[in-house]
Amino acid sequence: QVQLVESGGGLVQAGGSLRLSCAASGRAFNTYAMAWFRQAPGKEREFVSAINRLGNDIDYADSVKGRFTISRDNAKNTVYLQMGSLKPEDTAVYYCASRQWGAASTRRIDYDYWGQGTQVTVSA
Repeated sequence: QVQLVESGGGLVQAGGSLRLSCAASGRAFNTYAMAWFRQAPGKEREFVSAINRLGNDIDYADSVKGRFTISRDNAKNTVYLQMGSLKPEDTAVYYCASRQWGAASTRRIDYDYWGQGTQVTVSA
């Protein structure tokens, strides 16, 4: 089992940047594909980005392509989401998720473990 703890959220002005981190406890972090999802008030949780075990297969939602970058450091058991050119519509709770042995996926159902989320608020 793996436990995920997100950090790095906060309040930022439109056009600004934030870096989210997701620290994983437990063993064998390098066997897990990792992803970021987000959920805005009144909306369903949606895919943001995913990265495979080795970090050589990455996917992004169209809404964040060119603005967000996902990366991982297997030595630190951590996955990151660098967010730039932030927009008010990026405001949401951002969740980290993991799935063991599987490929990076855009589907919520494919992920086994979830963090508690970190709030990102972008002001106009």
